[in-house]
Amino acid sequence: MKPTIATPSQHIREAVLRALQEDLAGGDVTTEALFPAPIRARGVIIAHQDVVLAGIAAARETFAQVDTGLRIVRTLRDGEAVTAGRQVLVLEGDGRSMLRAERVALNFLQHLSGIATLTAKFCATVRGYPTVILDTRKTLPGLRALEKWAVRLGGGRNHRHSLGDGILIKDNHLALCRAHGLGLPDACRLARERGPHRLRIIAEAKTLQEVKEALRGQADVILLDNMTPELVRHAVSLIKGLALVEVSGGISLANARDMAAAGVHFLSIGSLTHSAPAADLSLDVQPVRSGGRRSMAKG
Repeated sequence: MKPTIATPSQHIREAVLRALQEDLAGGDVTTEALFPAPIRARGVIIAHQDVVLAGIAAARETFAQVDTGLRIVRTLRDGEAVTAGRQVLVLEGDGRSMLRAERVALNFLQHLSGIATLTAKFCATVRGYPTVILDTRKTLPGLRALEKWAVRLGGGRNHRHSLGDGILIKDNHLALCRAHGLGLPDACRLARERGPHRLRIIAEAKTLQEVKEALRGQADVILLDNMTPELVRHAVSLIKGLALVEVSGGISLANARDMAAAGVHFLSIGSLTHSAPAADLSLDVQPVRSGGRRSMAKG
């Protein structure tokens, strides 16, 4: 049984509001010119590829903010895996409102479903190993909560939501530390002494020498950055279970399983959010004639 994944409702409401303000800043002049009066219609969102759905809640919120009179007749759930050709959401009401909401609703649904779908592929690739797929902070400004929600829907877990969620000592931190004569072990010590006690200390290592320095600093997690699977295996043998091992940088569907087989605990993958292809979904709007007969009209 899949765990319940909380929907970031407030973030969705705010993001949809901003998106509609952007898209409808000057109204919908095309729809207003063509349809001066309400036109009864039925709208259907269809998946044109196999996809893990994310953003159904955002699409529903978009339609509701545009027109509270639009009625959702049928919908699938966020996190549900569907095959190409499935109807994802069906609504009825004023076709003009569907046209006004179409692009924003699809933008959320396509983008977030793309993230969930790519995450699910990575999770499937490392299946059989205890390796956890993590996201990063490489998210679109203002959409982090939604994008990280999509990662969870795809079976991944979230890394830091903000800079306050974890101590991660990276190369640029070390460059400034070294200007004061401090190395990686010193940075780990200072973080432990001055940082919040509840947080793990994650130390980035680009070389095996830096792995040894992170071990001297007693880092809780050693993040192996841009290493090959072979080098990762060497690093894991050096660490010997004294710290958790995370790998980041250059991870793809082609090498993720090799990384997991090397014995790492986490794969943190920026491409889950910054490079996931948009899922192929569309909205078809059908005018409903009196007597229940329908004729197709593209939305």
